Amino acid sequence: MDAVLQALADLSRRTVLEILREGPATAGELADALPIARPGVSRHLRVLREAGLVEARQEAQRRIYTLRPEALVEVDTWLAGYRALWEHRLDALHTEIARGKKEQR
Repeated sequence: MDAVLQALADLSRRTVLEILREGPATAGELADALPIARPGVSRHLRVLREAGLVEARQEAQRRIYTLRPEALVEVDTWLAGYRALWEHRLDALHTEIARGKKEQR
């Protein structure tokens, strides 16, 4: 999970993942979408591949990258406890707001 979180820490890598969420893309297409040089995009793609977040397949002279959302399952599971905590707090806030509205009537 640490490799995934480290990969997600970078804005350019998150942007790549958002693009790939829409569908496969070539390295060139990804480079066109980012404000960094192609060698930098290649380094980001390597980090994402090593973290298991993307995979590449060769088609002739091009590499096609696709998202591997299953790599996010462990992070999602870890976040579930925090999500439950916030949902509980938001439910309590909703209850307090509702009480305040009743008292104002």
